[in-house]
Amino acid sequence: MQKTYYDPADLRKFGKITEWSEELGNKFFEYYGKVFEEGALTAREKSLIALAVAHTEQCPYCIDAYTKDGLQRGVTKDEMMEAIHVGAAIKSGATLVHGVQMMNKVNKLDG
Repeated sequence: MQKTYYDPADLRKFGKITEWSEELGNKFFEYYGKVFEEGALTAREKSLIALAVAHTEQCPYCIDAYTKDGLQRGVTKDEMMEAIHVGAAIKSGATLVHGVQMMNKVNKLDG
């Protein structure tokens, strides 16, 4: 068995995060649950968004959780990969557009 920094078993411990801060932990889980309720977006659509964000945030626990959740909701492998590419494009675009800040600074210092 390969050792990794992230222990997949820790995902099952997520609910215990309230043990050291019960009030805030409970508020988080209340909010989290509310966010994932059906609304203008379906639970399936929200799962796909969560999977893309999990990749841009590079959270292995979230990737595991929302890969499984997506499959259970009928999300296809093609849809998952496309969502990940959308997330990657936004993340890289956001990085590149901040290059304008660098360009502005260089122009100001040169000028």
